[in-house]
Amino acid sequence: MKFFKRFFSGTQRDLRIFFFILILLEIYRALFIFRMSDYIGVSTDSSQIWLALFAGLRISLKSAGVVTLFSFVFVTLLGLNFRLRLAIGIIASLIFSILFMLRFPYYQEFNATFGMDLVMGLQDDVWSIFVTLIQGYGLIWRILAGFFLTLICIFFLSRLLLIKTIPLPNLDTLAKKIIFSLWAVITVVLFFIFARFGGSFTYESGLSWENAGVTSDSFLNEAILDDMQALYRAYSISEDMEVREISGVEPENILEFAEFISQRKNLNAQSLDPYLERTADGERIEKPKHIFIIVGETWMQWPMLGKYASLHVADGIKSIIAEPNAYYSRNFFSSGSFTSIAASSIVTGMPDVNINITYQPFTYEEIYIPAMAPPLKELGYRVDFWYGGTPSWDNIAKMALAQGFDNFYGYPDLHAPKQTTWGAKDGDLFKAIEEHLVDEPPTVHLILTTTNHPPYNLDLEAEGFDYSTTLAEVQKLPNVDDPRELTVELGHYWYMDQVTTKFIRSVSEKYPDSLFIVTGDHAHRVDPSTRPTIFEHESVPFVMYGAGINKKMLKSDAVGGHIRLCRRLSN
Repeated sequence: MKFFKRFFSGTQRDLRIFFFILILLEIYRALFIFRMSDYIGVSTDSSQIWLALFAGLRISLKSAGVVTLFSFVFVTLLGLNFRLRLAIGIIASLIFSILFMLRFPYYQEFNATFGMDLVMGLQDDVWSIFVTLIQGYGLIWRILAGFFLTLICIFFLSRLLLIKTIPLPNLDTLAKKIIFSLWAVITVVLFFIFARFGGSFTYESGLSWENAGVTSDSFLNEAILDDMQALYRAYSISEDMEVREISGVEPENILEFAEFISQRKNLNAQSLDPYLERTADGERIEKPKHIFIIVGETWMQWPMLGKYASLHVADGIKSIIAEPNAYYSRNFFSSGSFTSIAASSIVTGMPDVNINITYQPFTYEEIYIPAMAPPLKELGYRVDFWYGGTPSWDNIAKMALAQGFDNFYGYPDLHAPKQTTWGAKDGDLFKAIEEHLVDEPPTVHLILTTTNHPPYNLDLEAEGFDYSTTLAEVQKLPNVDDPRELTVELGHYWYMDQVTTKFIRSVSEKYPDSLFIVTGDHAHRVDPSTRPTIFEHESVPFVMYGAGINKKMLKSDAVGGHIRLCRRLSN
């Protein structure tokens, strides 16, 4: 009878844990939608919000069920200390409260609830990311706020668990005990199945992260996922990529292709070499002595568009584009949402398929067939990589040198102070490059900047940025979440634009037989509003400038990306 009493009383308290966590997640979801309502599309009506809240409630049955399972197994079934149940509820409340506070800047950064960006971040410079989170995203105060919310949760949860339970019915016969046991087992199993499938008893009619996007609004679809389900989504996708479970592609084919690419394996008539090789039509301009490929950190294109001309943060590159020896395409896109993806795609010529190429062993065994450096070296160029940060970041120096680059220059080679944890100022980077050009042989310089990146701590006033005027213009833009924050971000964009333009003009004057190519690593991170167009959110510029370049070299606004940039330049 003692077990039956503990079981009957314990399951009632487990249900209280379950509904407490479920309601907590729903409250956090509603608060998130309310606080970030500017991100909801203008054509979205209230019915979609209610649909998102209901779908979110269903999918949070899973998360609440996971927490409840711990209490049910370790306290109700095993009879461990009853205080453990409260501890489980407190720990869950703390985790969900801190994640709730962190999802705001995460969504503003990536326009998504927690996702694959976290997995990519774990392969990045973790310490620099940690410093950035503190300096640029208020990590400390957000964690403290999470603790405060947890104290409120403790107040209510502790009192909820102290409420007396319904007493166990009298089980004075064996038959009653058997019936009760069967009822308990069936009820518990059905309960957890119902929670497991998100408010259903079958997978087909259930709800999961894969089919939870039931509204017509992308923001609301992300809000449906609570933080546990969002993290599970990232984990699940990462696991699928690790075992190469890609829709429509057989694992053995991926392995065979990877082996072929890395070792230039001869597959006889099945050889892919002809499909990877490109042949140039011939020279269009006289061979430049120096080629500079400038990949600007977060060099999104939207500030260059006419509707944002009043901001005057892209005047430098626009003045370059206006000259007769320049070509500009707006229809250009990066390889992905991370700097490392852009860098590795340009260096290797390989597209991103969610397999971080800088951590693959065969990257360091053989040079990929589409790699950038070899054909340029065949044309008589030395190929150097310049980066304003540390060479060890994301294996970038090791990867570039393994893929045929002659030299890699990073922050230690600049002999300049660090501006942020990510590296030196762009001005110091360009200064070091310009000084290095004296008596240099024909060289292709791949240049990756760093300043336009959180934490945004540049002394903008000292650099000459007109903060107040720009702020006034930003405040005129519709649906801006935080005009002051956006102005600071645009100030760093303006600085990158200014020093890049200064470098191009200075080097062009000293070395007129130079070719400059300017683009961005990605556009994600800074948007003109909470409702950017896909074009504004994704596109980066493509600019060519130098002797012999003209506006008719390619079709007006020709479509391109980092992979095509690499191949065109190499050929």
